[in-house]
Amino acid sequence: MNDAASAPAAGTASAQPDHESLALTDPTTGNEHVPASDPARGLSAAQAAQLAAEGKANTLPDRSGRSAAQIVRDNVFTRINFMLGVLFIAVILTGSWINSAFGLLIIANSIIGIIQELRAKHTLDSLAVIGEAHPRVRREGEVREIAREEVVLGDIIVVAAGEQIVVDGVVTEADYLEVDESLLTGESDSIHKEPGAAMMSGSFVSSGSGSYRATRVGADAYAAKITSAASKFSLVDSQLQNGIDRILKAITWVLVPVGLLTIWGQIRVVGLDWAAIGAHWRDIVLSVTGALVPMIPEGLVLITSTAFALGVIRLGRLNVLVNELPAIEGLARVDTVAVDKTGTLTENTLWFAGLELVPGAASSSGSASGGASSCSGSGSGTVCEQHDAAAPAARAQATAREALAQLGAADPAPNSSMEAIQEALGAPAQPWEVAERQPFTSAKKWSGVSFANGQHWIMGAPDVLLDLAGPAGQAGAVVPHSNAAATNATAPATPATAINAARERAAAIAATGQRVLLLARSDTPVTAANAPGNLEPLAFILLDQKIRPDASDTLRYFDSQGVAVKVISGDNAAAVGAVTTQLGVNVGTPVDARTIPEASFAETINENAVFGRVTPDQKRAMVAALRGAGHTVAMTGDGVNDVLALKDADLGIGMGSGTSATRSVAKIVLLDDKFASLPHVVGEGRRVVGNIERVARLFLTKTVYSAVLAIAVLLFALPYPFVPIHVTITGWFTIGIPAFLLSLPPNNDAARPGFVQRVMRFGFPAGLIVGVATFITYVMLYDGAASSAYATQVSTATLLTMIIASSWVLVVVARPYVWWKILLILLPLLGYGVIFLWPFTQRIFMLDSSNTGAMALGTLVGLIGAALIEALWWFLGLRFGEPARLWQSAEQRAAQRTQAELRKKATAERRAADTAK
Repeated sequence: MNDAASAPAAGTASAQPDHESLALTDPTTGNEHVPASDPARGLSAAQAAQLAAEGKANTLPDRSGRSAAQIVRDNVFTRINFMLGVLFIAVILTGSWINSAFGLLIIANSIIGIIQELRAKHTLDSLAVIGEAHPRVRREGEVREIAREEVVLGDIIVVAAGEQIVVDGVVTEADYLEVDESLLTGESDSIHKEPGAAMMSGSFVSSGSGSYRATRVGADAYAAKITSAASKFSLVDSQLQNGIDRILKAITWVLVPVGLLTIWGQIRVVGLDWAAIGAHWRDIVLSVTGALVPMIPEGLVLITSTAFALGVIRLGRLNVLVNELPAIEGLARVDTVAVDKTGTLTENTLWFAGLELVPGAASSSGSASGGASSCSGSGSGTVCEQHDAAAPAARAQATAREALAQLGAADPAPNSSMEAIQEALGAPAQPWEVAERQPFTSAKKWSGVSFANGQHWIMGAPDVLLDLAGPAGQAGAVVPHSNAAATNATAPATPATAINAARERAAAIAATGQRVLLLARSDTPVTAANAPGNLEPLAFILLDQKIRPDASDTLRYFDSQGVAVKVISGDNAAAVGAVTTQLGVNVGTPVDARTIPEASFAETINENAVFGRVTPDQKRAMVAALRGAGHTVAMTGDGVNDVLALKDADLGIGMGSGTSATRSVAKIVLLDDKFASLPHVVGEGRRVVGNIERVARLFLTKTVYSAVLAIAVLLFALPYPFVPIHVTITGWFTIGIPAFLLSLPPNNDAARPGFVQRVMRFGFPAGLIVGVATFITYVMLYDGAASSAYATQVSTATLLTMIIASSWVLVVVARPYVWWKILLILLPLLGYGVIFLWPFTQRIFMLDSSNTGAMALGTLVGLIGAALIEALWWFLGLRFGEPARLWQSAEQRAAQRTQAELRKKATAERRAADTAK
């Protein structure tokens, strides 16, 4: 293949995987752009260093998508800062420094936004280093684990089941290697790979093992091209951000024309001639600025971005990596969590608990070598003596232990079950030569090895293998135990009673919560089309796993929050049910996924909670069924069989110890594998979404009442009643600071659709009430011929009306109350009392409260406005079913206590782990 065919044109990416363009004519020397090396040795350290220096390393973009400089630029040069900046400069030109105090908002917005996003970036980058895939490369004949960025062109990368393909390449070795490219192509069938076949970054190994040579790295790799536009640290595809954008867009449409009309109106008040404008331009600038500044929702964007950034930081402290920022919002909408048993409800580690002979095996089984024997010891220490009088049970046990040891030695990439067996039995004294192997897959539920001595051994799920029993001589028949089976001769099928006895015993073991596997001998090569063939069941392999101590509390938390938990496992349904029973959770009768009729699949999934023997395709179908029923689904997973379901779920949650493939598709990764982190994950999402909706009502109300007041004075040809410092103090003490504090506390209310409608439904009428009440006070007291002292008194009384009415907006938005929210309401009111009554602050803020009549009128109208806002709040609660609670309910307090206890426990465990390190 020529060089032009081996790489696409620069700047282009094929919509479909280009296998041919990746393939090398000669895997060793066929492509002059790829350094040649012996696949058995790989590159030398010097070659790798030289290639890296030449820029041929797997250089990747910034993990968070933005550099520190970009974060600073994006937070300083914003549309809101530009508008405030223009008004700030205009006020500075008037010489009224106190009225330019709103300019501090520019600095505050920028600094807070920069600090929080830099903290979030640091958290994401540091956790991503832990959570990312670490490929194994062969250099100078040794296999070593390196960072993704250290892979260079020509590297020989070693892969096994569950590992992600990190760069494009060409297969150099294949040991029953199968690759799943569904994340790239949408086709879920695994593809068998032989030496010379193409490997695409973004795919993952579904079974087997092998190695491949890196032919495209960094931005040239296939996955890098198709994901470059989607890897930014942003709020893309966020319902919350989209809703806020809609609100801001509506505000902008109002702000521009109202602003222009306000300018014209204030010019008209002083007179439409240049002399009058020149004499009063300072008053015009201050009036226009006082009208426009409160219309700008300067804090809404800041609080939104800060809340998301704080979510990343808080979750990062719990070793939770957020791969996609909108995932935090998705957390709040979750009403169904699908979890696996192994690795979620139980710990990943398995222990070999022993062997139990299948009923009848002790009386009829021969040795693995073809003759009778008795053995003592285990693994390489096993001592066997040939004698015909040995106890049948001892012979059968010895046969099973020897076969298991040989299976372990023949497995180059053992899963957790085989690792437990290898650790317990050790290596065999004389390993048998392997003829063929069939790796385990979640779809078929078994693995096997055919040895050169003519023996074929199968290990897998007992209910699956025993269910394959059929007429003698056909694929899947189960044959009786006999010495003849040692030579794999076909024998009559085991009677149904024996099969049933074995099946019942396997189910009884599984019902205790143990994982049970079946060891069987076959008369068929494991790679044959009719494998596993006729089976001779020999022994049950018993494996123990520890239930996570925090699983019970976590499940109870979800139940209290109305979040349904679906346990979806590839293990035996009875074993899964036993674990949930031990956790004290009533989840109904376990369902064997193999028995679910296709016609009622969706109904069964939605009506039940525990499922066993679920295949990877069924996991995807279950997620689709739950989503089709209107649920927002979060799914946890750690194995290669979970990848596609994680990708399809609304929120995929991976485990730090899981395969690199699951971590790469998950939107959130629990780096320390703690199931107890999930309540915090869900709680963090609810905090962000619920609190942002709360503060959005405050900011929208402020924008609406400012616009209403500006339009009213325009229509009545009146000067604007306030100068910038007046609206600055109300913006800070009634809206800004309380809104920021309200965005921080826990919020356990589940997110609901209709964010924009709810915010507009309250914010618009509430703002209208405040604006009309403020204007009524102003128009009732206004006297165009009065002195400037009286004008200040009118402004003060009018401001009092605005403060009382807008403060009641805070009163209702802050509900349900807890002690600190009461303080949040009272402290600003005390602050206003000081500002209005202390002569020093009156002079600073240009106020005069000496006119008792005007102040009384302002107070009365403000209280009427407050009463109308209270009535609006109750009306919306009754009319639209929105919660209208004055105080936190007992359930809410209990949920927060539970979450606090779980957080405290998780923090203590993390500190203990850090101390141990």
